[in-house]
Amino acid sequence: MTSRERVTAAMNMTHPDRVPLMCQFSIGFINQQLKDSDISPMQFWLDAEKYAEGLMILRERFIFDGILVSIHGQYKNWKDRIRKIEKIDGIEVATYDDRKEIYVDDDLPIGKFYKSNKKDIESLDPNEIPEMLDYIPASKDCYLFIDNNDPYRVFRILKQALGDEYSIHGEVASPLDYLLDYIGYEEALLAMIMYPEKVKQVLERFTIGVIRMAEGLVVNNDLDAIKISSPFAGMDFISPEHYREYELPYLSRVVAVIKSQGISTYVHTCGHIDDRLEIMAESGVMGLECLDPPPIGNVELSNAFERIGDKMFIKGNIDSVNTLLNGDQELIENDIKQRLNIGKKYPGFILSTACSIAPKAPVANIKMLSELVQKHGWY
Repeated sequence: MTSRERVTAAMNMTHPDRVPLMCQFSIGFINQQLKDSDISPMQFWLDAEKYAEGLMILRERFIFDGILVSIHGQYKNWKDRIRKIEKIDGIEVATYDDRKEIYVDDDLPIGKFYKSNKKDIESLDPNEIPEMLDYIPASKDCYLFIDNNDPYRVFRILKQALGDEYSIHGEVASPLDYLLDYIGYEEALLAMIMYPEKVKQVLERFTIGVIRMAEGLVVNNDLDAIKISSPFAGMDFISPEHYREYELPYLSRVVAVIKSQGISTYVHTCGHIDDRLEIMAESGVMGLECLDPPPIGNVELSNAFERIGDKMFIKGNIDSVNTLLNGDQELIENDIKQRLNIGKKYPGFILSTACSIAPKAPVANIKMLSELVQKHGWY
C-alpha cells in the first residue's frame, strides 16, 4: 500500500497493511526543526512555497504517511502588505497598519493589535459577518489572512511535488472557534448564558462561512480529508449541554457538506472530552483526533474504541508532553506498543500524538514513532 492508501483505508474503517502514522506538527516544533534550513518562522507562516517546503521536509524526516495543511491562502505578495520588517534580539517582527506580529521560533506568531478587534455581543450585527471568510483564527490575536483570489496555491505545490503518494488533509476552524475569537474567549462563554439567541445568530453566520471555506478546499483540491479544529469544545470550557446547544448543530452542518463531497472529515478537540464522545459522534463526523490521555486529558484509548470505535476512526492518542517530550526511550516504546496493540484490534486507527507535537520534543523521540510502527504496527 502507498501511504495515501493506508490512511484512506483507516479513515474508511478498514484495516490497511499496517497502522498509519500521521501526527500534527505544532508550528513551534516545525520552526525548531527548520533551523537547519533557509526557512525562517516568518517565511514559514506567510510564504506558501516555504510553508509547503517545510511540511515536506518534516514529513520525510519523520516518515509520516500524510501531511496536514493547517493554514492556506497565503498572499503571494505578502511582503508588500507589511510596513516594516525587522529583527529584534534575533526574532523577526513585522509591522502592519493595524498590528505587529512577532515570529517566535517555538510557538505560533504573537499578534499585537493597536486597537482591540473584538466585538461586543450586545451591539454587534451578526449580518455584518461576511459569508466568505478571509482569515483563519489560529490562536489569540494570531491569524492567517487568506487571499481569496488565489487561496489554494500551497495545495498545488504539494500535489506537484508529491503526486498521489501521501495523504493530504486540509483544515478549517469550527464556527465555535470563530465565535470565541470574534468576541473574546471569556466574553463568549458569558454570552452563551446571557445572550443565547444572539450567540446562535453569530454561530449561524460563521457556519455559512466555514461551509464555504470547506467546500472550496474540497472542490478545488485533491484532498483525502478535512480536519475541523474545535479545540475549546471540551469539558474544560463548556458543559455537555452547551456542547449540544452551541457546537453540535453547527459542526454537524459543516460535516454534512464535507461528507456529501465524498471526503473524510475529523474533529480536533483538546483536553478532557470523555463525557462527550457519544455526543461528538452524533455530528456524523467520521473521526476524532486528540483524545488526550491522562493526565493532560481523561480519555483512555481502549474505552474510546469500545464506545465509539464502530462509528468513527480514531487518530491519536500519544501524550505529546509526558511521553514524547519528557519520556525516556523505555517509556516511549512501552506507550506506543500499548496503543498499537489496542488500535490494531479495531478498524479505523491512525497512530498520532493526541494534540500537536510539543515544540521542544527531542528529534530522536519523534523518530522512534516510525521505527516502532514499522516494527509493531503491521496487521
